[in-house]
Parts: sequence; C-alpha cells; structure tokens
Amino acid sequence: MEIITTQVSDHGQIVLPEEILRAHKWDVGQELIILNIGRGIVLTSKALFKPTTLDDVAGCLKYSGKAKTLEGV
Repeated sequence: MEIITTQVSDHGQIVLPEEILRAHKWDVGQELIILNIGRGIVLTSKALFKPTTLDDVAGCLKYSGKAKTLEGV
C-alpha cells in the first residue's frame, strides 16, 4: 500500500491527488461518503451501483405460473 499525503486547507478542505482520482474513476462533482471509524476515516464513492430502470432489470428473475398484474396484487 502506497502512502500519499495531503493537507487540510484553512477552509477544512483536502485535495485528492490526481492519481487517486484516476484510480477510482472519480470526476469533478463525484459524491463521496465519509465513514468515521474512530482513529481515522474511510472515503468511498456514493454511487455503489450504476442507475438502472425497470426495463434494465425486468425479467431477470424466473417465474413460472400465471402472469400477474398490478390490479391483481
């Protein structure tokens, strides 16, 4: 594991080195989650999964039987 350092600005901000941004494919505006774990923090991206629509996932689970409608639920 490579150790990379940065500093906190007088506005409480940190700059992430470009190599870290590239490695995680983070662009300007990327939302991040900060987990406080006591002796430090964990920084991870907010979007864990790419956005999907019903059309993207409809039919991915097998179902045998009569088709159901919203009215029949």
